[in-house]
Amino acid sequence: MLIISFTFGYLALLFAIAWFSERRAKEGRKLSNHPAIYALSLAVYCTAWTYYGSVGRAASNGIEFLAIYIGPSLIAPLWWIVMRKIIRISKVQRISSIADFISSRYGKNITLGGIVTVFCLVGILPYTSIQIKALATSFQILQDSQSVELLAGLPFYQDTAFYLALGLALFTVLFGTREIEATAQHEGLVMAVAFESIFKLLAFLVVGVFVSYFVFDGFGDIFGQASEAGFEHLFVMQGENGASEWFYMSALSMMAILFLPRQFQMGVIENTNEKHIDTAMWLFPLYLLLINIFVLPIAFGGLVYFPSTPFEADTFVLAFPIAFDQEWLAMLVYLGGFSAATGMIIVSTIALSTMVSNNLVMPLLIFNQNFQRRYQHRLGKILIWVRRIGIFAIILAAYFYYHEVAGRFTIVSIGLISFVAIAQFAPAIIGGIYWKKGARVGALLGIIAGFILWFYTLVVPTMVTAGYISENLLVDGLFGFGFLRPDQLLGFRDLSYISHGLFFSLSVNTFLYIAISLFTEQSSKEHNQAVVFVDIFRYSTSMDAAVIWKGKAYLPDLRALLVNFLGEQKTTVALADFSRDTGKDLVAKGYVDPELVNYSERLLSGIIGAASARILVASVVQEEEISMEEVLDILKETQELKSLNQELKEKSKALKKASQKLQSLNESLQLNDMLKDEFISTVSHEMKTPITSIRAFSEILLDDDLSEEERKRFLDIIIQETKRMTRLIDQVLDLERFDSGRQELNLEKTPVKTLILEACDSMNQLIKEKELLFEIKMNMEEVYMNLDQDRIKQVILNLLSNASKFGKSWVCMEAEIIKGELEVKVWDDGNGVPEEEVPYIFEKFFQAKNQTSKKPIGSGLGLAISKKIVEYHQGKIALHRIEGKTCFQFSLPLSIDVLNKKQLSGHE
Repeated sequence: MLIISFTFGYLALLFAIAWFSERRAKEGRKLSNHPAIYALSLAVYCTAWTYYGSVGRAASNGIEFLAIYIGPSLIAPLWWIVMRKIIRISKVQRISSIADFISSRYGKNITLGGIVTVFCLVGILPYTSIQIKALATSFQILQDSQSVELLAGLPFYQDTAFYLALGLALFTVLFGTREIEATAQHEGLVMAVAFESIFKLLAFLVVGVFVSYFVFDGFGDIFGQASEAGFEHLFVMQGENGASEWFYMSALSMMAILFLPRQFQMGVIENTNEKHIDTAMWLFPLYLLLINIFVLPIAFGGLVYFPSTPFEADTFVLAFPIAFDQEWLAMLVYLGGFSAATGMIIVSTIALSTMVSNNLVMPLLIFNQNFQRRYQHRLGKILIWVRRIGIFAIILAAYFYYHEVAGRFTIVSIGLISFVAIAQFAPAIIGGIYWKKGARVGALLGIIAGFILWFYTLVVPTMVTAGYISENLLVDGLFGFGFLRPDQLLGFRDLSYISHGLFFSLSVNTFLYIAISLFTEQSSKEHNQAVVFVDIFRYSTSMDAAVIWKGKAYLPDLRALLVNFLGEQKTTVALADFSRDTGKDLVAKGYVDPELVNYSERLLSGIIGAASARILVASVVQEEEISMEEVLDILKETQELKSLNQELKEKSKALKKASQKLQSLNESLQLNDMLKDEFISTVSHEMKTPITSIRAFSEILLDDDLSEEERKRFLDIIIQETKRMTRLIDQVLDLERFDSGRQELNLEKTPVKTLILEACDSMNQLIKEKELLFEIKMNMEEVYMNLDQDRIKQVILNLLSNASKFGKSWVCMEAEIIKGELEVKVWDDGNGVPEEEVPYIFEKFFQAKNQTSKKPIGSGLGLAISKKIVEYHQGKIALHRIEGKTCFQFSLPLSIDVLNKKQLSGHE
């Protein structure tokens, strides 16, 4: 009675967690909207098959059991490429199940969706049954380990597992079918599954620690005793084909983690944010690592400790606490296994019931016109009740399968058979999201052929073992042909029975899918869906406009159809959202826009599946079949419009760039015009001053009363002012010759050090008169260069003159040879040039641009001329401000080639 109380108490806890989570979600505080919860919900992959079966497989196959967990860990980094694309497709297309996904990809074909649903039921029902077996076996062991064999003979009304199955069905109905939309997130369900993932992990870790460190003295002790007992062969890869077995098992688990209905439900349908995949990519493999740390110690410890007991290897996890009278630990382990099994049963049943209602029952109902007319306003309620009844039917069917068949097989064997069944969907799904040529006929025939071979190679041998089929089939083969033996097709004997079945079923499936698709012409609808699926990231923001539809439809008909499933309020909101998002008036014309038809079909797809939604929409609209020629014409026009749009964008960019360039040139011209005016003003001012002086002193000289001394002084002033005018005119003429390229250099072999010192001597007296410290640093030997001596001396004198004008207490001349170049630096400790004016300092109009009411010092042409001279010598000149000091620096190559006039005119 205590066990029953804890069992139903645990179920009550799940009810409480789910109810509380649903309540918080209604208040706008969703607990499941966290990446860690999403990653934990994916751990529904770890069922009783993991909790009990991994130990059983490890006990018989050793470390090979790890392949089932290495596969998902290896493919996890690729989830951002594969799973994210599947999630995006499912959200945009409002897909509700894996059958709906495949059906939608291949033209929303009802036959394909129905076949996938049937095969899912056939493949997953045995897997669900072994979860019930795990519950029943662990419950019975907890009560009496000696009476496990009596379970198969109990009538169902005396079997506790039957009532546990009913309790799970009730929980699934309450928290899995509250919304009519199959694509709606089940907040309570997700939180319950996440809790179960944590609980089963903790329970397994606790029993692992108990076995490893309380029953034995650690891993070393366990492995040592197992080796002494003759189990050392389990420590390594077994047989010559061990590597191939690892490959097949890893590949099988990679497909299982993506395409098992429960994984598709939790990983795709229940996903609330694609970015949660980032966390799941590392947290889920970590979870798999933790839950498998103690599998080998428990398995080897069980083989050593229970060599001849009634305990199967699958039940070693529970056997240890019972054998050592650890009642509370046994209860914890039992509840951990209970959580592992119930999580799988609940999620798988929701997924399967959705597939059954949307791809089997609903198409049959809507094809019946009499039924539609009588119950069209109650289709929504009928759909929910179909799912609820389906949940009870699936769980009870799994129970009776366990009672009659599964009880005779190990958990591991049936689990792997189900994995191979689901792997048959891999070619159609992977091909469907990456290959536009993938065709419906190829997918359909490939899946059918794959399942036939799966059934023959894997299910038939279990039926022989159960006594339903004669053993002669395994001995003589089908029709007496030995090469058609289910376990040795075409004489293949080296592979294990699971790898054997996987290889043949999946190989034939893939071959047929590719070969038939290559030679099959797609319908317009199928081609349209193929394009949308493969290029989903391009069309996800304009889904309804991307789907090609041709026909006539009226708003009242579509609205009435939506009201039947969504209700009046939700329909009004949905249509208002469409009008707002597209900017289209729903009542502006007689026929509704094709986008609204596609939008309505997508809304219904989230409720009754893509294929059924297509049938219902087709019943109220007048759709015209589009030929492939029309589709190609539409696509061609779309491509042309796209190309034209791209061309217009490019031209617009070029025009914008040209406009910006013109604007920049215009601003430059305006600036130059302004600078030219200011330059003329400055030059005029510079020339007017000496002319005024010359005139004034000339008039004074006309006076006869002047002494000889005064005459000489005035004549000297006139001469100086004349020289000043000459220098200004020379500078202007120099600039003109440099700009026009008419300036020629008089290159001759020149001692550089001597030239620099001569220039310094010329300025030495002037610098001393201004009471400035003058330093000369010549870190070089005498070298000879081809230079225009006068011009280079002019540059040095200009720089020293500037330094003497603006320096406060110090001027320095540096010269040295660095990397084949002469570098000359002139320093001063003046205030320097403002940072924003540095780019303009060598412009010929710079001084004029920065005039104030106060007359500037000099004409402002010296630095511009210096820049031209240096560049004509193939050198560079620059200005730096370092630690409060100003440095004018120019460099000249030691070897200077003479430029011709054409080069000089273009030299800037």
